[in-house]
Amino acid sequence: MLAQMQVANEGLPLPGAEATGDELFRLGLLYSTGQGGAPLDYVSAHMLFNLAAMRGSMEAKIYRKELSEEMASDEVAEAQRQAREWLAHG
Repeated sequence: MLAQMQVANEGLPLPGAEATGDELFRLGLLYSTGQGGAPLDYVSAHMLFNLAAMRGSMEAKIYRKELSEEMASDEVAEAQRQAREWLAHG
């Protein structure tokens, strides 16, 4: 069920296109805290929260907003680019 694609910094494999909002949200939590084998990576966390929010996770919307306040605008833009790329390859 895991896609071949990796998050930019060679962290955990991304879930496949069938991933639910909750699965994407949980993976975003790992990246936002640097736990569970994931490196601390706000860009990847934001990307995953963004995808989770698109799949209906209300919690992801909240976390994405809070995280974006801690990030530079170019980092948010990169996270959004990565989310679009994931969707295109999903």
